[in-house]
Amino acid sequence: MRLWDPLAVRELSALLGDPVFRGRGVPRGDGRPVLLIPGFLAGDWTMRVLHGWLGRIGYRSRLSGIVLNVQHSERLLSGLKRGVAEVKEETGSRVSLIGHSRGGLLAKVLSQRRPDHVEQVIALGAPLSDWTDLAAVTRHAVGVVRAVNELAYGRRLHAEGRFTYDLKLAPLVPTTSIYTKDDDVVNFRSCLRPDIPAIPVWGTHNGLVVNPEVFRLLGRLLARPKR
Repeated sequence: MRLWDPLAVRELSALLGDPVFRGRGVPRGDGRPVLLIPGFLAGDWTMRVLHGWLGRIGYRSRLSGIVLNVQHSERLLSGLKRGVAEVKEETGSRVSLIGHSRGGLLAKVLSQRRPDHVEQVIALGAPLSDWTDLAAVTRHAVGVVRAVNELAYGRRLHAEGRFTYDLKLAPLVPTTSIYTKDDDVVNFRSCLRPDIPAIPVWGTHNGLVVNPEVFRLLGRLLARPKR
């Protein structure tokens, strides 16, 4: 998410003026844990508004520890697996994962590998059916990051065979895709899969993490009975 994105700022302004931001119109949380995973070229700072809101409405929200989501997927997953294991040990509960964009892909694969640790996955603007179906500017950024990862770790983003395989598998936990048809970063059709329920909202890709309609949906989805 780019803070200077004027459309994302518009959505943040709408959120701040909406009753949902004060916890109205959504079920009160029951204290269950939630882990937030930021998108490509982003970090935990992009999730802080959502993080604070979840805490206010009664959830034990936790940030991922990702400063900048640019490393190859397996390296990022290693840290996330430790995170969900710590949550399970501390709380005795499965954790709900909310991932934005590439964070949604990481959340989905994490749930395949640790289904006993994950309650559900909610992906925001995540290209779950084809992670290569991106806008031209985003494809260029992926190419730059791929080169950096190859130099630093000897890994190419497009060579992560196990990650891609697990991403394509049918979900092992309840998974929901929230997307916008006005997405300017990924092709919104890549957020749609026949084995994953999808819910459209208004707004832009970067604004999904501060979108009042998304917050209402999250309030309802997180309140579903535990598995």
